[in-house]
Amino acid sequence: MSTQAAFSNFKVLTFDVVGTLIDFEAGVLSAVRRISGKTPAELSDDQIFEPYKRGRDKHYGRSSEAMFHVYRHLATELGLPADDAACDMFQLAVLRWGPFADSVEALGRLRTKFRLVAMTNADRVALSCYAHALGDPFDDTVCADDTGVAKPNPEFFAYNRGRQSAFGYKQSDILHVAQSQYHDIGIARKLGYKVCWIERRQGIAGFGGTPAVETLTKPDFHFPTLKALADAAVGPAA
Repeated sequence: MSTQAAFSNFKVLTFDVVGTLIDFEAGVLSAVRRISGKTPAELSDDQIFEPYKRGRDKHYGRSSEAMFHVYRHLATELGLPADDAACDMFQLAVLRWGPFADSVEALGRLRTKFRLVAMTNADRVALSCYAHALGDPFDDTVCADDTGVAKPNPEFFAYNRGRQSAFGYKQSDILHVAQSQYHDIGIARKLGYKVCWIERRQGIAGFGGTPAVETLTKPDFHFPTLKALADAAVGPAA
């Protein structure tokens, strides 16, 4: 079977957005260092990511609002400026997180063969910013405002399955594409979806800004970049 033939049974690609298409880790690091004036030598990636994750666990609300409080938690832990102006700067930066270098081009190619659906824990405000930055590639979008829950809650996937069925698509038509083993790959595989792991941190130790898992779930497809997925599923760019 050819590489492209392996994808021929799928009609819909559902995407995690933040971390898979949008480089939130670079966004978090850049914003914290810009606001604090600290260099990477003074404040390592992991020193930033760990309190960031604890702050997000504590303030799990809408991403266009809660990141103000996430930054305050992070800054307080690290002894950085935690005044309202600093928190506002971080919240605004969240809405400006940019795509990975390959996201826009790869999504453009994938859209020629598949229905593209965003499935994100971001809220509608944040998703609109990210979709615009990605060139508005999605045929449909599902976000935390729609579902009332966040991944890895199975209800998020159930909501999208019902939504896509209204357009005539079955679960077997769907390939779920994501970076996060915690939010996406593990639970989607458990629910019976075929999954594609985009391992954005391949070759980098640890889980970065994403919650860790004890055991990695083996995906059906595994690529280091979205470009590599597009090359395999559609063919190289002309």
